[in-house]
Amino acid sequence: MEDPRNPATVAAMDALLADLAAITGSDHVLADEDMTRGYTTDWSRRYGGPARCVVRPGSTGETARVVALCARHGVAVVPQGGNTGLVAGGVPCQAGSGNPPVIVSVRRLLRLDPVDILSGQVTSGAGVTIADLRGHAASAGFEYGVSLASRDSATVGGTIATNAGGVLKLRYGGTRAQVLGVEAVLADGSVISRLGGLQTDNSGYDLAQLLVGSEGTLGIVTAARLRLWPIEPPLLTLLAGVAGLGGALELQAKVRAAAGGGVRAIEYFEAAGLALVRERTGLPAPLAEEHPAYLLVEIAGPEEYRANYEERTGALPELQAASAALDDPSRAALWAYRERHTESISAAGIPHKLDLAMPLTRMAAFRAELDELIARFSARAIVFGHIGVGNLHVNVLGPAPEDETVDEAVFRLVAAHDGTISAEHGIGKAKARFLHLSRTPAEIAAMRALKFALDPAGLLNPGVLLA
Repeated sequence: MEDPRNPATVAAMDALLADLAAITGSDHVLADEDMTRGYTTDWSRRYGGPARCVVRPGSTGETARVVALCARHGVAVVPQGGNTGLVAGGVPCQAGSGNPPVIVSVRRLLRLDPVDILSGQVTSGAGVTIADLRGHAASAGFEYGVSLASRDSATVGGTIATNAGGVLKLRYGGTRAQVLGVEAVLADGSVISRLGGLQTDNSGYDLAQLLVGSEGTLGIVTAARLRLWPIEPPLLTLLAGVAGLGGALELQAKVRAAAGGGVRAIEYFEAAGLALVRERTGLPAPLAEEHPAYLLVEIAGPEEYRANYEERTGALPELQAASAALDDPSRAALWAYRERHTESISAAGIPHKLDLAMPLTRMAAFRAELDELIARFSARAIVFGHIGVGNLHVNVLGPAPEDETVDEAVFRLVAAHDGTISAEHGIGKAKARFLHLSRTPAEIAAMRALKFALDPAGLLNPGVLLA
């Protein structure tokens, strides 16, 4: 690692900063530690490290020039969106070898074109937040199919890089299902752009889909052409108490059968998480009686279907004591018990946030074994997630942030249940050495070949995804 006090190193650093400032303007090159602190540690507070600087390009052209400049200097680049990641995918690596990278923040890439009403599509810059995108779509009578608790901070570029899911994945699919094309800067500074919105195009490899979920290792997405959906107003939101994950799985299957295609979201949380939420927020108990776990269901459709949904779901004995919401304020009140889990858990300590998925048929057995495993570490687990798509967020409180022993144990447990160690947050640096638990050697070799083909010098997000 180069000595930062070496005169040659200082001169090279000064030259790099000056060249970057010539591209973006000096206000958008941050080198002072006080200015970069918010960019160098991720949302989990477990991961982070030093950066040479943070540069904030204002266009795809500026981004391309920045990347090309860094390539000439042999300096690694860490792309970053809203910095809401949880696996060290968008921050420098504290323990990594080599020289500090340049963080390229896309937050100034705020292009947001008018909604294309005919096709139900929109072109968005990578720095647009999911909340702003959803609001823009709603103003034209459409909805963006991704929504998550961090929507006010998470960006289009970041969610594409990680193929984020969120609470509507059951209805619309994850980010990959929304992406029709991208504009991106490759490792050498060249630009690819496919923003025409073609819904059918078989002319070769789909580079846009290759970049979705690539975590900034193959290119920096600067804009995207996104699919929108006609607004589908929620009609009925239900919060029911259940005996545990097994009971929740059985009830969600009954609700989906009763409501047909109207189910929009199915979420799960447990008494331990609810207690933290209530302690943090002061919210009242959601139901008259306490339960070991809870199932939150949202059903949507035309207004004339409301009575039908109410009759069908009301016939289920498990929902006799459920809390039902029929208007937006009441729905928001029920959703708060689920969506305020993340902040409430973080207020209780620095959690090990483990984002997992597995077949629904294996979830109850996994959950039963999880408690025994966690007890061996003198820790506690707060579990919630998108149960309708088999996604659980396991938050472990107790072990030191740098201790990965419990992480590995949980990853091995989910692998034993035919699951994956990453459902929607990516692999990042944090899970890279465990990738073999979810991918075969042949798959990992193919990924490495793609990485080398597009980034032979390994300058884009080194250490992320592929250890």
